[in-house]
Amino acid sequence: MSCWETIADYGLRSIGIGERLLPRDGFTLCQQFTLIGSGLIWNIYFGVLALAAGFFLATAVALGKASNIWAVRKASAWFIFVFRGSPLFIQFFFAYFLFLTLKPVSPIFDPFTAAWLGALIVLFLNTAAYSGEIFFGALQSVPRGDIEAADAYGMTGWTRFRRVTWPTMLRLAWPAYTNEAIFLFHATTLVYFSGFPAWQQKGDALYYANFFADKTFNPFIPYPILAFYFILLTLVIISLFGLINRRLNRHLPQEVRARVKLKLNVIR
Repeated sequence: MSCWETIADYGLRSIGIGERLLPRDGFTLCQQFTLIGSGLIWNIYFGVLALAAGFFLATAVALGKASNIWAVRKASAWFIFVFRGSPLFIQFFFAYFLFLTLKPVSPIFDPFTAAWLGALIVLFLNTAAYSGEIFFGALQSVPRGDIEAADAYGMTGWTRFRRVTWPTMLRLAWPAYTNEAIFLFHATTLVYFSGFPAWQQKGDALYYANFFADKTFNPFIPYPILAFYFILLTLVIISLFGLINRRLNRHLPQEVRARVKLKLNVIR
Protein backbone atom coordinates (compact mmCIF):
# COMPACT_ATOMS: atom_id res chain seq x y z
CA MET A 1 0.00 0.00 0.00
CA SER A 2 1.40 3.36 -1.06
CA CYS A 3 1.43 6.39 1.20
CA TRP A 4 -1.29 8.08 -0.87
CA GLU A 5 -3.52 5.04 -0.45
CA THR A 6 -2.84 5.12 3.30
CA ILE A 7 -3.88 8.79 3.45
CA ALA A 8 -7.03 8.01 1.45
CA ASP A 9 -7.91 5.11 3.77
CA TYR A 10 -7.01 6.63 7.14
CA GLY A 11 -6.89 10.40 6.67
CA LEU A 12 -10.40 10.89 8.09
CA ARG A 13 -10.69 7.69 10.08
CA SER A 14 -11.06 9.49 13.43
CA ILE A 15 -14.47 10.78 12.30
CA GLY A 16 -15.60 7.46 10.83
CA ILE A 17 -14.62 7.93 7.18
CA GLY A 18 -12.33 5.33 5.61
CA GLU A 19 -11.08 1.94 6.79
CA ARG A 20 -12.99 0.62 9.79
CA LEU A 21 -10.13 -1.47 11.20
CA LEU A 22 -6.80 -0.11 12.37
CA PRO A 23 -3.55 -1.52 10.92
CA ARG A 24 -2.55 -4.77 12.61
CA ASP A 25 1.14 -5.10 11.66
CA GLY A 26 3.87 -3.68 9.50
CA PHE A 27 3.27 -0.17 10.83
CA THR A 28 4.80 2.38 8.47
CA LEU A 29 5.83 5.95 9.15
CA CYS A 30 3.12 7.12 6.76
CA GLN A 31 0.45 5.24 8.71
CA GLN A 32 1.58 6.84 11.94
CA PHE A 33 1.68 10.35 10.49
CA THR A 34 -1.71 9.85 8.84
CA LEU A 35 -3.60 8.37 11.79
CA ILE A 36 -2.16 10.75 14.38
CA GLY A 37 -2.94 13.63 12.04
CA SER A 38 -6.45 12.25 11.61
CA GLY A 39 -6.94 12.26 15.37
CA LEU A 40 -5.90 15.91 15.49
CA ILE A 41 -9.30 16.71 13.97
CA TRP A 42 -10.88 15.97 17.36
CA ASN A 43 -8.34 18.11 19.21
CA ILE A 44 -9.13 21.03 16.92
CA TYR A 45 -12.87 20.40 17.34
CA PHE A 46 -12.66 20.45 21.14
CA GLY A 47 -10.32 23.43 21.23
CA VAL A 48 -12.15 25.68 18.77
CA LEU A 49 -15.65 25.16 20.16
CA ALA A 50 -14.62 25.31 23.83
CA LEU A 51 -12.58 28.46 23.22
CA ALA A 52 -15.32 30.19 21.21
CA ALA A 53 -18.07 29.47 23.74
CA GLY A 54 -15.79 29.96 26.75
CA PHE A 55 -14.84 33.45 25.58
CA PHE A 56 -18.36 34.77 26.17
CA LEU A 57 -18.82 32.96 29.48
CA ALA A 58 -15.39 34.23 30.62
CA THR A 59 -16.47 37.81 29.88
CA ALA A 60 -19.66 37.30 31.89
CA VAL A 61 -17.73 35.71 34.77
CA ALA A 62 -15.21 38.57 34.83
CA LEU A 63 -18.02 41.12 34.95
CA GLY A 64 -19.74 39.06 37.63
CA LYS A 65 -16.62 38.98 39.79
CA ALA A 66 -16.36 42.77 39.47
CA SER A 67 -20.08 43.25 40.20
CA ASN A 68 -21.36 45.23 43.16
CA ILE A 69 -23.98 42.54 43.80
CA TRP A 70 -22.66 40.21 46.52
CA ALA A 71 -24.38 37.04 45.27
CA VAL A 72 -23.18 37.51 41.68
CA ARG A 73 -19.66 38.35 42.81
CA LYS A 74 -19.41 35.29 45.08
CA ALA A 75 -20.91 32.93 42.49
CA SER A 76 -18.37 34.08 39.89
CA ALA A 77 -15.48 33.83 42.34
CA TRP A 78 -16.45 30.29 43.39
CA PHE A 79 -16.90 29.19 39.78
CA ILE A 80 -13.36 30.35 39.02
CA PHE A 81 -11.99 28.81 42.22
CA VAL A 82 -13.52 25.36 41.64
CA PHE A 83 -12.42 24.96 38.03
CA ARG A 84 -8.98 26.50 38.56
CA GLY A 85 -8.43 24.69 41.84
CA SER A 86 -9.11 21.13 40.63
CA PRO A 87 -7.12 19.20 38.00
CA LEU A 88 -8.70 19.02 34.56
CA PHE A 89 -8.21 15.24 34.51
CA ILE A 90 -10.39 14.91 37.63
CA GLN A 91 -13.01 17.21 36.12
CA PHE A 92 -13.29 14.90 33.11
CA PHE A 93 -13.51 11.89 35.39
CA PHE A 94 -16.29 13.23 37.61
CA ALA A 95 -18.22 14.78 34.71
CA TYR A 96 -18.34 11.47 32.85
CA PHE A 97 -19.65 9.55 35.85
CA LEU A 98 -22.12 12.34 36.65
CA PHE A 99 -23.53 12.14 33.12
CA LEU A 100 -23.48 8.33 33.32
CA THR A 101 -25.51 8.50 36.54
CA LEU A 102 -28.04 10.89 34.99
CA LYS A 103 -28.36 8.80 31.80
CA PRO A 104 -31.06 6.43 33.19
CA VAL A 105 -33.06 9.43 34.43
CA SER A 106 -33.80 10.79 30.95
CA PRO A 107 -32.74 10.03 27.35
CA ILE A 108 -31.72 13.67 27.05
CA PHE A 109 -28.51 12.83 28.94
CA ASP A 110 -27.41 10.12 26.46
CA PRO A 111 -25.24 12.44 24.32
CA PHE A 112 -23.51 13.82 27.42
CA THR A 113 -21.72 10.51 28.01
CA ALA A 114 -20.05 10.84 24.59
CA ALA A 115 -16.82 12.78 24.33
CA TRP A 116 -18.05 15.08 21.56
CA LEU A 117 -20.48 16.75 23.98
CA GLY A 118 -19.59 15.75 27.56
CA ALA A 119 -15.86 16.45 27.28
CA LEU A 120 -16.60 19.61 25.31
CA ILE A 121 -18.70 20.95 28.21
CA VAL A 122 -15.87 20.29 30.69
CA LEU A 123 -13.32 22.05 28.48
CA PHE A 124 -15.75 24.93 27.96
CA LEU A 125 -16.24 25.46 31.70
CA ASN A 126 -12.54 25.02 32.47
CA THR A 127 -11.30 27.55 29.94
CA ALA A 128 -14.08 29.97 30.92
CA ALA A 129 -12.81 29.90 34.51
CA TYR A 130 -9.17 30.51 33.57
CA SER A 131 -10.06 33.12 30.96
CA GLY A 132 -12.53 34.76 33.35
CA GLU A 133 -9.73 35.36 35.85
CA ILE A 134 -7.53 36.78 33.07
CA PHE A 135 -10.32 39.11 31.93
CA PHE A 136 -11.07 40.13 35.51
CA GLY A 137 -7.46 41.16 36.04
CA ALA A 138 -7.52 43.14 32.80
CA LEU A 139 -10.84 44.71 33.77
CA GLN A 140 -9.31 45.92 37.03
CA SER A 141 -6.38 47.37 35.06
CA VAL A 142 -8.45 49.51 32.70
CA PRO A 143 -7.04 53.05 33.17
CA ARG A 144 -9.30 55.27 35.22
CA GLY A 145 -8.63 58.07 32.76
CA ASP A 146 -10.31 56.09 29.97
CA ILE A 147 -13.48 55.74 32.03
CA GLU A 148 -13.45 59.42 32.98
CA ALA A 149 -12.95 60.39 29.33
CA ALA A 150 -15.94 58.24 28.36
CA ASP A 151 -18.01 59.90 31.07
CA ALA A 152 -16.95 63.31 29.77
CA TYR A 153 -18.26 62.33 26.34
CA GLY A 154 -21.58 61.36 27.90
CA MET A 155 -21.12 57.61 27.54
CA THR A 156 -22.81 55.51 30.20
CA GLY A 157 -23.83 51.90 30.79
CA TRP A 158 -23.69 49.57 27.82
CA THR A 159 -22.34 52.18 25.41
CA ARG A 160 -19.34 52.91 27.65
CA PHE A 161 -18.67 49.21 28.18
CA ARG A 162 -18.92 48.34 24.48
CA ARG A 163 -16.83 51.22 23.17
CA VAL A 164 -14.29 51.78 25.94
CA THR A 165 -14.14 49.24 28.77
CA TRP A 166 -14.46 45.98 26.79
CA PRO A 167 -11.96 46.84 23.99
CA THR A 168 -9.41 48.06 26.56
CA MET A 169 -9.94 44.93 28.65
CA LEU A 170 -9.33 42.70 25.62
CA ARG A 171 -6.23 44.64 24.61
CA LEU A 172 -4.72 44.20 28.07
CA ALA A 173 -5.75 40.54 28.42
CA TRP A 174 -4.95 39.29 24.92
CA PRO A 175 -1.31 38.15 25.38
CA ALA A 176 -2.27 36.09 28.46
CA TYR A 177 -5.43 34.86 26.74
CA THR A 178 -3.32 33.63 23.83
CA ASN A 179 -1.35 31.40 26.20
CA GLU A 180 -4.62 30.10 27.67
CA ALA A 181 -5.77 29.18 24.15
CA ILE A 182 -2.53 27.27 23.55
CA PHE A 183 -2.88 25.41 26.83
CA LEU A 184 -6.51 24.56 26.03
CA PHE A 185 -5.59 22.87 22.76
CA HIS A 186 -2.86 20.91 24.54
CA ALA A 187 -5.34 19.94 27.29
CA THR A 188 -7.65 18.33 24.73
CA THR A 189 -5.29 15.33 24.72
CA LEU A 190 -6.67 14.37 28.15
CA VAL A 191 -10.17 13.66 26.85
CA TYR A 192 -9.75 9.97 25.99
CA PHE A 193 -7.48 9.24 28.94
CA SER A 194 -9.88 10.50 31.60
CA GLY A 195 -13.15 8.61 31.32
CA PHE A 196 -14.90 9.42 28.07
CA PRO A 197 -14.49 6.33 25.85
CA ALA A 198 -13.40 6.41 22.22
CA TRP A 199 -16.37 4.94 20.34
CA GLN A 200 -15.30 2.53 17.57
CA GLN A 201 -11.69 3.67 18.11
CA LYS A 202 -12.51 7.21 16.96
CA GLY A 203 -9.94 8.94 19.12
CA ASP A 204 -7.81 12.04 19.10
CA ALA A 205 -4.14 12.43 18.17
CA LEU A 206 -2.79 11.14 21.51
CA TYR A 207 -5.14 8.14 21.31
CA TYR A 208 -3.54 7.01 18.04
CA ALA A 209 -0.03 7.87 19.20
CA ASN A 210 -0.58 5.67 22.24
CA PHE A 211 -1.96 2.92 19.99
CA PHE A 212 1.23 2.84 17.91
CA ALA A 213 3.45 3.06 20.99
CA ASP A 214 1.68 0.02 22.50
CA LYS A 215 1.78 -2.00 19.29
CA THR A 216 5.37 -1.29 18.32
CA PHE A 217 6.82 -1.01 21.85
CA ASN A 218 8.62 2.07 20.56
CA PRO A 219 7.26 5.41 21.86
CA PHE A 220 10.10 7.38 20.23
CA ILE A 221 8.35 7.54 16.85
CA PRO A 222 4.63 8.24 17.49
CA TYR A 223 5.10 10.70 20.36
CA PRO A 224 7.56 12.97 18.49
CA ILE A 225 5.09 12.91 15.57
CA LEU A 226 2.38 14.00 18.00
CA ALA A 227 4.62 16.78 19.33
CA PHE A 228 5.35 17.90 15.76
CA TYR A 229 1.64 18.27 15.00
CA PHE A 230 0.98 20.26 18.17
CA ILE A 231 3.94 22.54 17.51
CA LEU A 232 2.44 23.32 14.10
CA LEU A 233 -0.96 23.88 15.74
CA THR A 234 0.62 26.20 18.30
CA LEU A 235 2.26 28.24 15.55
CA VAL A 236 -1.12 28.61 13.83
CA ILE A 237 -2.74 29.78 17.08
CA ILE A 238 0.03 32.31 17.73
CA SER A 239 -0.32 33.65 14.17
CA LEU A 240 -4.11 34.01 14.34
CA PHE A 241 -4.10 35.56 17.80
CA GLY A 242 -1.24 37.83 16.75
CA LEU A 243 -3.39 39.19 13.91
CA ILE A 244 -6.23 39.86 16.34
CA ASN A 245 -3.79 41.48 18.76
CA ARG A 246 -2.56 43.86 16.07
CA ARG A 247 -6.17 44.70 15.28
CA LEU A 248 -6.91 45.46 18.94
CA ASN A 249 -3.82 47.67 19.21
CA ARG A 250 -4.09 49.36 15.81
CA HIS A 251 -4.65 52.79 17.40
CA LEU A 252 -1.41 52.67 19.43
CA PRO A 253 2.06 53.69 18.23
CA GLN A 254 4.11 50.75 16.96
CA GLU A 255 6.69 50.94 19.74
CA VAL A 256 4.15 50.62 22.59
CA ARG A 257 2.02 47.83 21.16
CA ALA A 258 1.82 44.69 23.26
CA ARG A 259 3.19 41.68 21.44
CA VAL A 260 1.87 38.14 21.68
CA LYS A 261 4.65 35.89 22.96
CA LEU A 262 4.72 32.17 23.66
CA LYS A 263 5.48 31.49 27.32
CA LEU A 264 6.41 27.93 28.20
CA ASN A 265 4.84 26.98 31.53
CA VAL A 266 6.35 23.91 33.15
CA ILE A 267 3.60 23.78 35.77
CA ARG A 268 0.24 25.47 35.46
